[in-house]
Amino acid sequence: MQTKLKLLSISTSLIIISSSLLANENIVDQYPKSALYSSPYEVIPNVFSAIGATAPPTYQNSGHNNNLSFIITGDGVVVINSGAAYILAKAIHEEIKTITNQPVKLIINENAQGHAMLGNNYWAELGVPILAHEQAAHEFEERGYNILERMKLYNLEKSQGTILQGPTETFADRYLVPFGDFPVEVLYLGPAHSTGDISVWLPNQELVIAGDIAFHERMLPIFEDTNTLEWINTWKNKFEKLNANFVIPGHGHPTNMQQVKRYTHDYLVYLRAKISEHLDNGGDLKDAYYVDQTPYMRLDTFEELATRNAGRIYQEMEFE
Repeated sequence: MQTKLKLLSISTSLIIISSSLLANENIVDQYPKSALYSSPYEVIPNVFSAIGATAPPTYQNSGHNNNLSFIITGDGVVVINSGAAYILAKAIHEEIKTITNQPVKLIINENAQGHAMLGNNYWAELGVPILAHEQAAHEFEERGYNILERMKLYNLEKSQGTILQGPTETFADRYLVPFGDFPVEVLYLGPAHSTGDISVWLPNQELVIAGDIAFHERMLPIFEDTNTLEWINTWKNKFEKLNANFVIPGHGHPTNMQQVKRYTHDYLVYLRAKISEHLDNGGDLKDAYYVDQTPYMRLDTFEELATRNAGRIYQEMEFE
């Protein structure tokens, strides 16, 4: 009974936090004294997250438009994502040092995107191991130069010090962090938003740091190589079966499984159904961009992504 009451109390706290810090893509910086968009806060005991902007990466947010999380394990700190630039990796480290004396012992890249990996060289200089899925490591090796150059275009002098550094360790399916007072599992659950997406699962705490398998405050982007049908299957067959009580998504504030399901799985199912209907009626690509997505128009980045998402799903489903 005490455990249930404690979980209820934490869940209520998350709702209060999310209500008081509602995502707003028009807020350019919530933490002006730091390169971070917002300061880290304790989601549940020993698990912290610095929530990024829900807007696209800009000079004002320094590219911090994803969540930079860390876990204090009792025998070292695990950091999830190195950030979009050297200065962000350094900034999150400075925050960690104000919270704990435990050393950072592992960095985890949630995928091959810039805001997951471009800060890696800060940690490599300190000799900290950097872990990623083997597919993400290959993707970053292939595309890292272009990712870095795009970051330089918006971050200007804030990009200084950032050089390409891939992960130093990789895994295929499951990696168990070999230190700490409680299990920390790094899981590849299957194809999702981008190549090599992983989630960090804390079974004792019933918390998942989901990465980009889960969205809720901002519209999810569909890339040219995203397979939405596989993403839905990964969700149903693996991710949802974790039965997580707490979810820290790749973008946006911590929430619960029901909320991310509504704006990730259910959105993908909804949009695929709209495109399927459009195809059945003989519709073409230029009209597919404008299928009805009004149930999701409250999400941040709707204007930037809705039509693009529809077009990409049309191209995907046209040949299924």
